Amino acid sequence: MGKPIMVEANGYDALVVFQPSGRRTRVPPGTTLLDAARQVGVEIESICGGDMVCGKCRVLVEEGRFGEEGITSDMGHLSPVTEREMRLLRRGGTPVNARLACAARVLDDVVITIPPESRVHKQVVIKAAGKRQIVTDPAVRLAYIHLPEAELEDNTSLWDRARQALASRFGYSGLTIDTMALRELPKAWAKGHGGMTFTIWQEREVLRVQSGFRDRLLGLAVDMGTTTVAGYLCDLNAGEVLAVYGLMNPQVAYGEDLMSRISYTNTHPDGLEKLHRVAVDALTEVASETAGSIGRSPEEIVEVVLVGNSVIHHLALELDPHSLGEAPFAPVTKDAADLKARDLGLNVSPGANVHVLPLEGGHVGADNVAVALAEAPHQQSEIMLILDVGTNGEILLGNRDRVLSASSPTGPAFEGAQITHGMRAAPGAVERVRIGDATWEPRFKVIGEDVWSNQKMLPVQGICGSGIIEAVAELFAAGILRSDGRFSADCKGHPRCRKNGRTWEYVLVREDENTLGQEIVITQADVRAIQLAKAAMYAGAKLLMNRLGVHRVDKVVLAGAFGTVISKEHALLLGLFPDVPPGRVYSVGNAAGDGARIALLNRQKRLEAQELARWIEYVEIALDPLFQDEFVAAMHFPHMRDPFPHVEEILLARRREN
Repeated sequence: MGKPIMVEANGYDALVVFQPSGRRTRVPPGTTLLDAARQVGVEIESICGGDMVCGKCRVLVEEGRFGEEGITSDMGHLSPVTEREMRLLRRGGTPVNARLACAARVLDDVVITIPPESRVHKQVVIKAAGKRQIVTDPAVRLAYIHLPEAELEDNTSLWDRARQALASRFGYSGLTIDTMALRELPKAWAKGHGGMTFTIWQEREVLRVQSGFRDRLLGLAVDMGTTTVAGYLCDLNAGEVLAVYGLMNPQVAYGEDLMSRISYTNTHPDGLEKLHRVAVDALTEVASETAGSIGRSPEEIVEVVLVGNSVIHHLALELDPHSLGEAPFAPVTKDAADLKARDLGLNVSPGANVHVLPLEGGHVGADNVAVALAEAPHQQSEIMLILDVGTNGEILLGNRDRVLSASSPTGPAFEGAQITHGMRAAPGAVERVRIGDATWEPRFKVIGEDVWSNQKMLPVQGICGSGIIEAVAELFAAGILRSDGRFSADCKGHPRCRKNGRTWEYVLVREDENTLGQEIVITQADVRAIQLAKAAMYAGAKLLMNRLGVHRVDKVVLAGAFGTVISKEHALLLGLFPDVPPGRVYSVGNAAGDGARIALLNRQKRLEAQELARWIEYVEIALDPLFQDEFVAAMHFPHMRDPFPHVEEILLARRREN
């Protein structure tokens, strides 16, 4: 096998049909499948631009008679396979009908299927809950070229020659190059013996130059929350998540809530610099840990997408958050931003781009825009209520006609903070609780163990957010707590209830029930912390419903790390959200993280995010004169006056079981 066969024109053009798009074109014999595809706008992955180096343009040749097209397709209607092509095909296993589009030349009519892995715009499932699919269209692309030595009489610069080659082979015109990439250009050219791979951002700028052929393109999506940080390392070509890493937000050391952090920047001359630095340190740790877990360097990450609430956004970008601490809570900027990672001090590829999604306003930030991208209330006919439950709760309400948003100061109680024996979700934390209605005796599960406490003595270190929600809801359902949150008078004399000063507390875990010998109690103060948090969330939702003019919602979506593990039934028992059938409550996990990944993998979604941030109507509920009244009414379980027929059904079912 030698060079590809060159075919003389024989008086007619061959028909090439591309599936699954159905696009077709007639081409002169001898045209490569890659050129035929380009002719009709069918995009086939080809980092090398047709130099038969990358092996990415694999296609499948369909054989047989195709009546609709009126043609017969056959492997013999393409030029024979060369040894070089066969070596590249063998890399990924070789179906008998596979060819490389850059090598196979058309001899006669043929039907070609482009498999998913060879498409530039791939369909990717972005999340487990809901199985939402997006099309990959990253802002960064790879392009391989080979530049020979310059001719003696030609003094064209190395960069100009590279720019001309990129324009002629890939159509990239008017390219600029990052300073750090320019410095690497001559080294990469020499080391690769003329072969170089360019990383190009938005068809405008070269971010990186590497020697030889490279096909790995890494990006990082980060959701920086008030309490926790979650990062997702992605393969930008395939769209898959390669590694996930989470950590506590180190800014917690300067204040558990956002107002405390704003106060710290106001009262310390170096406060803003410190909080910015620890935010960047957290991002660097995420980059290092995710890349290291797959045997890669964080310097291979060429783009980062960052989302967070408005205060986190300002601190990460080192913008003064002072204006967010007082009415009218105006941010320094609400627009999306693109900046160099090195300008932030972020240790990834020197020329890497950092894209920050836009803010909606006040305390509803880029993370809420990311949630809107992931859950798409603007594409729904039903009224959807989305609660991103965390230290700073965020709310979206509406459908395709109108969507409102608000921020609710829930505080850290939902994440185990400010609870007597509270802790973050980690091994040894109580995460599930059940209390007998008749006996008031508890059983529980802890993270890291698959059994309940009535089956085995467990090592208990504390109680996390989902555990405290279930504990308080169970105390209410069993009659230990009244609807106003106070302990019932019937507690007196029960071994699980005891006086603590002027109030009561419930002993969830006795010392002799814990292999670590620690007692875990639920105090009146713990109950009050949950009441305050859930009342803030409910009041915010209720005020948005009033603004929208609706008396009920069709479905509730619980987002955030806490929203993933929370029991829908127990959240409804407490009145965390307006009454709705439990079957219409959905937990979707870290939707903000999903939205960040969507924006990382598809640049068109960034434009959609910018439009969404301006279209969604932001409501500053703290300034609403009815907020205090709604808040007080929502302090009761499940509510002081709003009907909760589904809670009544749950309580009746429990009584029948007992």
